[in-house]
Amino acid sequence: VQLQASGGGLVQAGGSLRLSCAASGRVFSSGVMGWFRQGSGKDYEFVAAIRWGTGLTYYSDAVKGRFTVSRDKAENTMYLQMNSLKPGDTAIHYCARNRYGSPSTQSKEYGPWGQGTLVTVSS
Repeated sequence: VQLQASGGGLVQAGGSLRLSCAASGRVFSSGVMGWFRQGSGKDYEFVAAIRWGTGLTYYSDAVKGRFTVSRDKAENTMYLQMNSLKPGDTAIHYCARNRYGSPSTQSKEYGPWGQGTLVTVSS
């Protein structure tokens, strides 16, 4: 399976962006997909995850109430709606599938990693 994140860009603080994560090569029917981000010089940081079958969602405290993760089963695509963006949200955002079907916050439990998309929030 290959994952491709897209939708990043430059936005002012308070603005919104919607990221997409398209999967090819395999159609998901279950499991957990997640969004992570990596700021300059930082480790991977968990952002959000979603159970593919039920749509149950999970968020980090840093984005809860501002970001919404969703998925379109027919399109085999996951989304991340990001509102009220802050300069601290600036990072490359990645999507990946959890290997164990768990909404873990640990990046080592996810893979394969696709190409990320850069989100830059100016103050």
